[in-house]
Amino acid sequence: MPEPHSAPDPRGGSPRFRRPAPLLFEPAEKQGDGEQFFDLEAISDPHELLERSTELALAFRAAADRAVEFQAMAAAQLADPKRFDKLSDAAVAEQGDWAEDYARKMIEFGRELLADRGPE
Repeated sequence: MPEPHSAPDPRGGSPRFRRPAPLLFEPAEKQGDGEQFFDLEAISDPHELLERSTELALAFRAAADRAVEFQAMAAAQLADPKRFDKLSDAAVAEQGDWAEDYARKMIEFGRELLADRGPE
Protein backbone atom coordinates (compact mmCIF):
# COMPACT_ATOMS: atom_id res chain seq x y z
CA MET A 1 0.00 0.00 0.00
CA PRO A 2 1.51 3.37 -0.94
CA GLU A 3 2.35 5.79 1.83
CA PRO A 4 -0.18 8.64 2.10
CA HIS A 5 0.95 12.12 1.19
CA SER A 6 1.84 14.57 3.88
CA ALA A 7 -0.55 17.36 4.76
CA PRO A 8 0.07 20.69 3.04
CA ASP A 9 2.26 23.16 4.84
CA PRO A 10 -0.11 25.79 6.35
CA ARG A 11 2.48 28.49 5.57
CA GLY A 12 2.25 27.61 1.88
CA GLY A 13 4.72 25.79 -0.26
CA SER A 14 5.21 22.11 -0.73
CA PRO A 15 4.03 19.43 1.72
CA ARG A 16 6.12 18.62 4.77
CA PHE A 17 7.51 15.12 5.01
CA ARG A 18 8.56 13.89 8.42
CA ARG A 19 9.51 10.49 9.67
CA PRO A 20 8.00 10.13 13.12
CA ALA A 21 10.20 9.25 16.05
CA PRO A 22 9.46 5.89 17.58
CA LEU A 23 7.17 6.06 20.57
CA LEU A 24 9.03 3.52 22.66
CA PHE A 25 6.45 3.19 25.41
CA GLU A 26 3.07 4.49 26.47
CA PRO A 27 2.80 7.29 29.00
CA ALA A 28 2.81 5.88 32.49
CA GLU A 29 -0.22 6.16 34.71
CA LYS A 30 -0.07 8.90 37.30
CA GLN A 31 2.40 7.78 39.90
CA GLY A 32 2.83 9.48 43.21
CA ASP A 33 2.60 13.26 43.18
CA GLY A 34 3.67 13.98 39.60
CA GLU A 35 2.23 13.15 36.24
CA GLN A 36 4.43 11.03 34.00
CA PHE A 37 4.72 11.90 30.31
CA PHE A 38 6.92 9.46 28.43
CA ASP A 39 9.28 9.74 31.43
CA LEU A 40 10.56 13.13 30.23
CA GLU A 41 10.56 14.43 33.79
CA ALA A 42 13.00 11.67 34.71
CA ILE A 43 15.63 12.90 32.22
CA SER A 44 18.10 15.17 33.97
CA ASP A 45 20.50 15.86 31.10
CA PRO A 46 19.17 18.89 29.17
CA HIS A 47 20.73 17.68 25.90
CA GLU A 48 19.00 14.33 26.20
CA LEU A 49 15.76 16.01 27.31
CA LEU A 50 15.77 18.34 24.31
CA GLU A 51 16.53 15.46 21.93
CA ARG A 52 13.80 13.17 23.26
CA SER A 53 11.17 15.90 23.64
CA THR A 54 11.90 17.06 20.08
CA GLU A 55 11.51 13.48 18.81
CA LEU A 56 8.17 13.24 20.57
CA ALA A 57 6.99 16.62 19.25
CA LEU A 58 7.86 15.59 15.68
CA ALA A 59 6.15 12.23 16.13
CA PHE A 60 2.97 13.87 17.41
CA ARG A 61 3.00 16.42 14.56
CA ALA A 62 3.43 13.63 12.01
CA ALA A 63 0.57 11.72 13.64
CA ALA A 64 -1.62 14.83 13.56
CA ASP A 65 -0.79 15.42 9.88
CA ARG A 66 -1.69 11.84 9.05
CA ALA A 67 -4.93 12.07 11.02
CA VAL A 68 -5.88 15.22 9.06
CA GLU A 69 -5.28 13.32 5.81
CA PHE A 70 -7.66 10.59 6.96
CA GLN A 71 -10.21 13.23 7.99
CA ALA A 72 -9.98 14.76 4.52
CA MET A 73 -10.39 11.41 2.77
CA ALA A 74 -13.40 10.57 4.93
CA ALA A 75 -14.94 13.99 4.24
CA ALA A 76 -14.45 13.49 0.49
CA GLN A 77 -16.04 10.05 0.65
CA LEU A 78 -19.02 11.36 2.63
CA ALA A 79 -19.54 14.20 0.12
CA ASP A 80 -19.02 12.00 -2.96
CA PRO A 81 -21.82 12.83 -5.43
CA LYS A 82 -21.92 9.16 -6.50
CA ARG A 83 -23.13 8.11 -3.06
CA PHE A 84 -26.87 7.81 -2.62
CA ASP A 85 -26.44 9.07 0.94
CA LYS A 86 -24.10 11.94 0.00
CA LEU A 87 -23.73 14.57 2.72
CA SER A 88 -23.82 18.28 1.99
CA ASP A 89 -20.81 20.45 2.81
CA ALA A 90 -22.75 21.79 5.79
CA ALA A 91 -23.47 18.28 7.08
CA VAL A 92 -19.80 17.29 6.71
CA ALA A 93 -18.82 20.50 8.53
CA GLU A 94 -21.20 19.70 11.35
CA GLN A 95 -19.95 16.14 11.67
CA GLY A 96 -16.30 17.25 11.62
CA ASP A 97 -16.98 20.20 13.95
CA TRP A 98 -15.63 22.55 11.25
CA ALA A 99 -16.70 25.77 9.58
CA GLU A 100 -18.39 25.12 6.24
CA ASP A 101 -15.56 26.81 4.29
CA TYR A 102 -13.03 24.55 6.01
CA ALA A 103 -15.17 21.50 5.23
CA ARG A 104 -15.14 22.41 1.53
CA LYS A 105 -11.35 22.70 1.61
CA MET A 106 -11.05 19.37 3.43
CA ILE A 107 -13.37 17.70 0.91
CA GLU A 108 -11.25 18.99 -1.97
CA PHE A 109 -8.02 17.95 -0.23
CA GLY A 110 -9.50 14.51 0.39
CA ARG A 111 -10.49 14.16 -3.27
CA GLU A 112 -6.90 14.96 -4.26
CA LEU A 113 -5.55 12.39 -1.81
CA LEU A 114 -8.00 9.74 -3.01
CA ALA A 115 -7.15 10.47 -6.67
CA ASP A 116 -3.44 10.12 -5.92
CA ARG A 117 -4.06 6.74 -4.26
CA GLY A 118 -5.62 5.40 -7.43
CA PRO A 119 -7.92 2.38 -7.58
CA GLU A 120 -7.51 -0.13 -4.79
